[in-house]
Amino acid sequence: MEKENMARSKSKKFAVRIVNLYRYLCNEKKEYVLSKQLLRSGTSIGANLAEAEYGISEKDFLAKIYIALKECAETIYWLDLLFETQYLIESEYNSIHEEALELLKILKATTKTMSQKLNYTLNSNN
Repeated sequence: MEKENMARSKSKKFAVRIVNLYRYLCNEKKEYVLSKQLLRSGTSIGANLAEAEYGISEKDFLAKIYIALKECAETIYWLDLLFETQYLIESEYNSIHEEALELLKILKATTKTMSQKLNYTLNSNN
């Protein structure tokens, strides 16, 4: 569960950065459409991890982690798009993109570990 706690902590810090980036994009760049998508997906990562903690089963836990993983991948997409459309300068993009990639790696590792554990459990019950 240590990876999950690290992921929750990092995802919350990341969500705060996303909220601040959203404010910046709206107030300074007058960009409202892409930034709203970024806000939704970027804050959803941590929300799904919080929900996973209280999953009713290991399968439910894994499903929530997978949703967080998908939201993280979507967030990276919106960050890329904001950078490529010049709403973010390279230094802004690199900083938050690196953090998103780190979260993605943690979530991938967590889903892989849990999937292997569940497959072992399911196969040993036969």
